[in-house]
Amino acid sequence: MNAKNPATERPASPPLDDLSKKIIEQLQEDGRRSYSAIGKAVGLSEAAVRQRVQRLSETGVIQIVAVTDPMQVGLFRQAMIAINVDGPLEPVADALAEIDEIAYVIICAGRFDLLCEAICADDTRLLELISTRIRTMPGVRRAETLVYLKLRKQSYQWGTR
Repeated sequence: MNAKNPATERPASPPLDDLSKKIIEQLQEDGRRSYSAIGKAVGLSEAAVRQRVQRLSETGVIQIVAVTDPMQVGLFRQAMIAINVDGPLEPVADALAEIDEIAYVIICAGRFDLLCEAICADDTRLLELISTRIRTMPGVRRAETLVYLKLRKQSYQWGTR
């Protein structure tokens, strides 16, 4: 039985052409920029931009979302949690993904089996998450927590250069 390759689990998208990359760059600068303004910047009509953005969105190449600053919405504690698992990884990853305080879950290779980012209101909530929900989860052998002290960079501008 062959293991699934993550790169082949979703349909292959054709490589992005230069116009699509330019449209994405415009949206990365300002996700609220109008199709008309993007069209002027990249040399397309408003309708052509709208059509391309819709196709990029439908194929999963882009997502247009509002990104919040956790500190500004009362979530003052962030941490990376590195987890070692006994047994299959997917059930533990799926269980972690169901927890509201977990922003993302990564199955990885190397010293740890899973990485996840937790965003909590405070240290008390982070302790409760780690101690009573993650470490008691079936399959979790070990969880190492790396508390964020200060965020120096967070970028969403990749894939176009």
